[in-house]
Amino acid sequence: MDLIHSHPEVSQTRAELLQTIHRLGQEIIAPAAASVDREARFPHEALTALRKESLLSAYVPQQYGGLGLSIDDLVVIAQTLSQYCASSAMVWAMHQIQVASIVHHGQSLPFFQAYLREMVEKQLLLASVTSEVGVGGNIRTSIAAVEHDEDTLCTLEKKSTAISYGEYADGFLVTARRNPTAAATDQVLLLLRREETALTKTGNWNTLGMRGTCSPAFTLNASFSAEQILPLSFGDIAAQTMVPFTHLIWSGCWQGIATDALKRAQKFLQMKARQQRVTAIPGDDKLVEGTAQLQLMRAHLQEAVREYADMLSHPEQLEDAAADMGYAIRLNNVKLLSSQLVVQIVQLALAVCGLAGYSEDSPFSVARHLRDAFSASLMISNERLYTTNAALLLIHKETY
Repeated sequence: MDLIHSHPEVSQTRAELLQTIHRLGQEIIAPAAASVDREARFPHEALTALRKESLLSAYVPQQYGGLGLSIDDLVVIAQTLSQYCASSAMVWAMHQIQVASIVHHGQSLPFFQAYLREMVEKQLLLASVTSEVGVGGNIRTSIAAVEHDEDTLCTLEKKSTAISYGEYADGFLVTARRNPTAAATDQVLLLLRREETALTKTGNWNTLGMRGTCSPAFTLNASFSAEQILPLSFGDIAAQTMVPFTHLIWSGCWQGIATDALKRAQKFLQMKARQQRVTAIPGDDKLVEGTAQLQLMRAHLQEAVREYADMLSHPEQLEDAAADMGYAIRLNNVKLLSSQLVVQIVQLALAVCGLAGYSEDSPFSVARHLRDAFSASLMISNERLYTTNAALLLIHKETY
């Protein structure tokens, strides 16, 4: 059985950890999910519970006091949390992406070493500020630039189109041009503490789904030290860490949505079969189809996680592997497939449950599931990924 390593004096199996997460889901997270969705409010209950279990420092290495979990562990946890509240799972998942960026690319520097210890002690929540007004959704270009007032003092103003859970975050990883004369693609990634960051809300968050992620637009202003800038360029951080973690952990969240929707459809059919005293009932073919699609979704994601985990176990090969066109295509395809299948699977569950699935008040409702699922194709636009893969396939040579 896979071991999940926590503090040196404690280790537990994945099954034991997932048992804890299921308990939190059943007792705390799921009961608040409808309110989080209805009011488009931050899932305070879920984050408080996750903090108590030290799950915000899940990916922080043991040497800093973290749980030291693997990418495979994180994907499984995201999938589990999302069965209870997709918004809560997505907040946790987006935070882990930021943590991984520091773990992979900041451990050589004293500032980031100290921050990892502080993150564990205080269970700090990190948000991402990569979107920007005026770049057309392309996070690999920036307009905002780091201003160097003195040798060690920097300032930044950035107009972001969305900062997920920005009002509730304890810190921010922000992209910007290296300096005012740098090219739009010459970007750095910097860590800002809450107390040195001013956020001015410039938009609202009243969306179809993923309402609890609370992601309005903000203008960010900050003064900070130059030591808070990660040494590697953002392009390399994105290729080696941010993009793989994003596609894989988000896909885990979408898998959780699909899993719970099918559970509800199965329970609905079981109830109908008991009532009618039959062994087959209209709609069971759609349930079979949905489970087959979920199996495909899981298998595709598991293979992608295995491949990336193997890269992480050979750091000297990660840079070359992450820059490989074939890998980029495969990774983008994971996101594309997962974001499409989650909608198809939930729609099949809705077809099984009928009006019971359509009603917001029914125990078989998949209305929130479907609304949350529709966000998947928009979070890093599928159209942008199709365009990217199409361009890569014109020049990439691969044996099929």
